[in-house]
Amino acid sequence: MYSLFMKRVTRMALATKQNQNLIQIAMLTTAAEEQRTQFKTLNITVPNPFVYHVELNRPKKLNAMNNTMWLEIGKCFSELGNDPDCRVIVLSGTGKVFSAGIDFADAAQIGARLSETEDVARRCKILHDTIKLYQDSMTSLEKCPKPVISAVHNACIGGALDLITAADIRYCTSDAWFQVKEVDIGMAADVGTLQRLPRIIGSESLVRELVFTARKMLASEAKECGFVSKVYDDKDSMLKGAIEMAADIAAKSPVAVQVTKRNIVYSRDHAIQEGLDHIRFWNMAMLQSEDFMNATVAQATKSPLPTFSKL
Repeated sequence: MYSLFMKRVTRMALATKQNQNLIQIAMLTTAAEEQRTQFKTLNITVPNPFVYHVELNRPKKLNAMNNTMWLEIGKCFSELGNDPDCRVIVLSGTGKVFSAGIDFADAAQIGARLSETEDVARRCKILHDTIKLYQDSMTSLEKCPKPVISAVHNACIGGALDLITAADIRYCTSDAWFQVKEVDIGMAADVGTLQRLPRIIGSESLVRELVFTARKMLASEAKECGFVSKVYDDKDSMLKGAIEMAADIAAKSPVAVQVTKRNIVYSRDHAIQEGLDHIRFWNMAMLQSEDFMNATVAQATKSPLPTFSKL
């Protein structure tokens, strides 16, 4: 009788937890829909609790990055970085390709603005401010304290490659290809690839080959050199894998995950001792968190991972 009673209690508890998860997803989805109305070039959904899915959403233009998209990417990742309901972000593209890179219609508009003045200082100011806007947009992924998983299918060109170099984890489909296109249009890449790509794949020779020639790097080569960590057969399986990974990360302590990301980014750009100093001062506070206490007890007693409070 006792055993039967406990089974019923367990089933009720599981059902209650499932209902709570469904309610939570519904509430988060509603919030995402409200947020989505703010953006013209991005689509935002909540496939799992604490997991947000951001899609580049200009499929008729092959998700080409116009001025509105640059602005919205920065705004989106800044907002999600401060949203306690978001712990991990999956970034992908709608339509046939991930992104064809910069929208040349916008480039033409910049040219028109430059033609309005002959003064070199004023022309430089226009270009400086435009490039800075694009750079800040890409860097918003890196500054976002929440891990960002990029999921790339088919083409990822120019500015789109800059974008995913600022992500934490990169997945792609077997038909994906990557191209640092800028030299083919007579310019140097200026919004992140030249700074981040060498640190990601660790081969100066390969990086220089890619950026000097603008040749395509296929999925197999991207996996071999460490640019992406997983290659999937198709987009659906890739998104499924990315969302599952995001859900796994989202179940961890947000304190631990976010401090870990901060220190990885900081340590990349500083000496080893500076990175050690940085994490020491962070952990002076973080090791006093309830997350550390609860997770340690769960590990010691071989109990399930605790549910962590919002951060």
